[in-house]
Amino acid sequence: MDWSHYRFRSTWQLRAEPDAVYRVLERPDTYPEWWPQVREVRQTGETTGVLRFRSVLPYDLTVNARSTRRDPRDGVLEVALTGDLEGWVRWTVSPGAGDRGTRLLFEQEVVVRKTLMRVLALPCRPLFRVNHLLMMRAGRVGLLARLAAGPGDLV
Repeated sequence: MDWSHYRFRSTWQLRAEPDAVYRVLERPDTYPEWWPQVREVRQTGETTGVLRFRSVLPYDLTVNARSTRRDPRDGVLEVALTGDLEGWVRWTVSPGAGDRGTRLLFEQEVVVRKTLMRVLALPCRPLFRVNHLLMMRAGRVGLLARLAAGPGDLV
């Protein structure tokens, strides 16, 4: 087993319209405004950028991101990652069941390339997974707050 390989999957039920959720997620340049662990987003091209993350553990991860799928009709945003993480991340936005608004699926498959994390991969794997979980929880809280702010703040 490659201890530096991770697969993550989170499903969020949000009381917001799918289109509103998609509009927020398709703007990674605004992520630092509502997701505290996304420290920096710098656009480098029409479909590329550099992102820097930091959660609870005291290290930054920097990735080069390239949009590989942007499909508003199917509610899919997918990005290829290189740098400290190599792999992909995908958001899938769909209508929720009943009056639940939106079902948001986050999927990620990456191999960690950051040297220190590779060295500590086996003993610290549980900490790295908890760190990711805490980042995702904060992202959900931030996204809900951003959506509650209304469409005027989404421009």
